[in-house]
Amino acid sequence: MNLGKYKNLIFYITTIAVFSALMYYFIIEGQTLEVKENIFAKTSSGSTWENFLESFKTNLHHPLALLLAQIVTIIITARLFGWICMKIKQPTVIGEMIAGIVLGPSLVGMYFPEFSAFLFPKESLGNLQFLSQIGLILFMYIVGMELDLSVLRKKAHDAVVISHASIIIPFALGIGLSYFVYQEFAPDGIQFTSFALFIAISMSITAFPVLARIVQERNLQKTKLGTIVITCAAADDITAWCILAAVIAIVKAGSFTSSIYVIIMAITYVFLMIKIVRPFLKRIGDLQAGKNTISKPMVAIFFLTLILSAYATEVIGIHALFGAFMAGAIMPENTKFRTLFIDKVEDVALVLLLPLFFVFTGLRTQIGLLNDSHLWMTAGFIIMTAVLGKFAGSALTARFVGINWKESLTIGALMNTRGLMELIVLNIGYDLGVLSPEIFAMLVIMALFTTFMTGPALDFINFIFKTKKDPDESMQSNDSKYRVLLSFDKPESGSTLLKLAHNFTHKMNGNKSITAMNIAPVDEMHAYDINEYEESQFQNVIETSHDLNLEVTTFFKASTDIESDLANITNKGHYDLLLIMLGKSMYEGSLLGRLLGFTTKIINPEKLLNTVKGKGNIFNNSPFDDFTLQILDKTHIPVGVLVEKDFKAADKVFVPIFNLSDFYLLEYAKRLINNNNSQVIILDAAGQIRNNIEVKELIRSIEQVAPNHITLYNEKKIEKEFLNSQDLMLISSKSWKNLIDTKSLWLSDIPSTLIISNP
Repeated sequence: MNLGKYKNLIFYITTIAVFSALMYYFIIEGQTLEVKENIFAKTSSGSTWENFLESFKTNLHHPLALLLAQIVTIIITARLFGWICMKIKQPTVIGEMIAGIVLGPSLVGMYFPEFSAFLFPKESLGNLQFLSQIGLILFMYIVGMELDLSVLRKKAHDAVVISHASIIIPFALGIGLSYFVYQEFAPDGIQFTSFALFIAISMSITAFPVLARIVQERNLQKTKLGTIVITCAAADDITAWCILAAVIAIVKAGSFTSSIYVIIMAITYVFLMIKIVRPFLKRIGDLQAGKNTISKPMVAIFFLTLILSAYATEVIGIHALFGAFMAGAIMPENTKFRTLFIDKVEDVALVLLLPLFFVFTGLRTQIGLLNDSHLWMTAGFIIMTAVLGKFAGSALTARFVGINWKESLTIGALMNTRGLMELIVLNIGYDLGVLSPEIFAMLVIMALFTTFMTGPALDFINFIFKTKKDPDESMQSNDSKYRVLLSFDKPESGSTLLKLAHNFTHKMNGNKSITAMNIAPVDEMHAYDINEYEESQFQNVIETSHDLNLEVTTFFKASTDIESDLANITNKGHYDLLLIMLGKSMYEGSLLGRLLGFTTKIINPEKLLNTVKGKGNIFNNSPFDDFTLQILDKTHIPVGVLVEKDFKAADKVFVPIFNLSDFYLLEYAKRLINNNNSQVIILDAAGQIRNNIEVKELIRSIEQVAPNHITLYNEKKIEKEFLNSQDLMLISSKSWKNLIDTKSLWLSDIPSTLIISNP
């Protein structure tokens, strides 16, 4: 017997046995040391099951378990409502705001009071509030970093009039509104000045992050209008937060005179941050130049700056959020550095912690308090005042400085967007005791309404002034050129697809048109670096086009629904062929994955739902990822889906024909022969070509134009060496599905493959 073979097993068993016996010995001996009269045994009259249930209930109500349950519920609900709003072309922040109200006393608390009391008991709200405040601090840090101060310095003179008018006009109207609602809605003991200032600032705020996303989604970032409105919003953001800091100081001090010391300290703080801390951070940031990562010591320095800045402003008396905003604004202006740092912060801040703030706000919002027509009329009056001050004030000022009516109204609609920033202001007012529950609920409704109306207002303005083509429609053409659209997500994918498009069109000279399109998720970009992002996405495409001496039109779009936008642009553009890459996984893009921001590979809820509805089989996996499936379903032109295996050129092309419906592939083979001198091998896999006169004539006509460039194979078995020798395989979508379903041995050896689907 070879003991060496079992030595590890023997050692393992011996070790476990010896040390288990040693532990048992010490436990037995230790029991002799007990003083019996001091030992109290836990006894219970109940059964084991009852004891377990009692322990389980206690664990459910443990503060940590309750907080974790709250976080899970909040994130799922917020992502669900955010996803719904995205599908109806609304900012996701609206859905998250609605989710907060739904989970609060206005809906769940009203109709499911026991569940609400169990999940959100009053004693647990303190933990939720502190976590949400941390999320807000991180969020305001990101907002500060997303401000491009260099643009403000260069272009502020173009927008400062509009920006400040968009603050002072609604601010004045807010003061006037306060005069009419103060006696009825102001909390007891609150001075008119304090109440009026908070109503005024809530009328004046603009949600810079939401506005920037809308500008990106509508492809306005490169236009003069987009530049003006982003600059206006940035200047508005800085001005509004400075005013808010002063208002908080006045409210806490009780009067302007009493707040002078606080305001002087705040001005000193701002001076130190700009003149001392900012140059220091810049020198540290310069050490990071050219690197793709940020070291942990450097991350620690910037987080300490954030925390100390927030702490300083909280102690001074102008709220920690202003300090977080200021810390972000003075970060090094290097775009790459800011992007790297934002990526470290925003996932935790926006996905995990910020939804807690929405729900905490929802728990405070009691829409049920508005229980008569008078209160709803007051809420309507507040909304009307907010829209009149911000929308009309901004639009009329823009028109006064010489901007045309369409762009002026667009600026007004965008500046009227309040979003999350409004909720932050309202919660500060509520915490300070300046806003009563009734007026708080009305102002939350106003924030929702003014944010929700932005999209429809912009669509209505575009409809009224429909004189110019939509950016998506600008690519349309009615000429007779062969038009190829390639859509890519990664720069290297764009380069590969461009090479493939070139193979199809090389000798067509002026009779071709190639458009390279990149549609990027809005949440992957920041307002200040969108131009750099676009440039980096198209860099490989531009370089490849120069190498091929090929004229290419580039088109970039930010989107919240990439599949729908891609299909709409494709269908409107009168293209002859769309080229895309196959997704990485056939299970990506499930409903749950989209809601939570990740992919699920075990169970796809969309397939489960379709199975329940009788529309599909849960075990019938598609040969395409969900993204590709949606494109194939929504587009009305031929689509080529490339399975890329180090594709360089289509010099040797293999075209398997499995049935009569695959014969359209010969037209694409013909294009490759005519434009790229490709050597094409047609495999008559089903033995149907030799009996089809029409197809044989088509092959003969190709041979006459390009002799020795097309070969007909009748072999039943294809060797691995043959597949490895080919550059590209053309196959129909139906035949590709058959290869996947039958787990064909070809799949491991096929070259780069273009799956062509005819509509």
